[in-house]
Amino acid sequence: MTALLFSVKEFFFPSGCGLCGAALFEPGEAPQGLCTPCRESLETRPETPAEECCGRCGRPLISEQGRCLSCREQDDWNCDSVSLLYPYTGQYRKLLGAYKFQKNLGLGNYLAGRLAERCRDFPGFEVVPVPPRPGKIRRTGWDQVEYLARRLGKEGLPVRRCLKRLPSQTQKKLGRRERLQNLEGRFIPTGTPPRRALLIDDVMTTGATLEACAAALKKGGSEQVCGICLFYD
Repeated sequence: MTALLFSVKEFFFPSGCGLCGAALFEPGEAPQGLCTPCRESLETRPETPAEECCGRCGRPLISEQGRCLSCREQDDWNCDSVSLLYPYTGQYRKLLGAYKFQKNLGLGNYLAGRLAERCRDFPGFEVVPVPPRPGKIRRTGWDQVEYLARRLGKEGLPVRRCLKRLPSQTQKKLGRRERLQNLEGRFIPTGTPPRRALLIDDVMTTGATLEACAAALKKGGSEQVCGICLFYD
């Protein structure tokens, strides 16, 4: 039914491929917001082997072994590990921009599908979406992470919304240490967190948001907290 609705919408109100703008006429294209060539170009990117990524933040290692230099500087992490899908560059940056700022829900379906594949690598975990900034939904009309969480729920994954975000200074001009300080105590549990929590977010820049959320979940009773982000900057 979802695929049919997206196909009908694309027929009467065409928006085209979220990356190249081509018409979405082939079966399965409209529900994912991508033409077949663009979708194939995204999926042919070789995935960095786990042993070549930092065991904590998930970023590809350059010359380090096991952990990147940044993660070695701090041992008392609350977020036990992070898994990352795509670099926030080139066509991937355009992909997120079209989804997040143009509210291209077809692209949201595509991204949720990729996210679901990675979430299934964490059996026994419950998905916890990172909550939006206060007032975000009123300003923009929606929350792109919540849409992904709803799609994951429809994929059969357990989702628990148990975090609230309190007001804080904007993060954009802050460094990593300042971001951690700015978000300290800015997330609070609103219910009983799952014993094993899997945080999801769209972009990871310094990891401060995931770390603050993980601290709140562990304070609320979670024993293990991991994170998955679609993109890393």
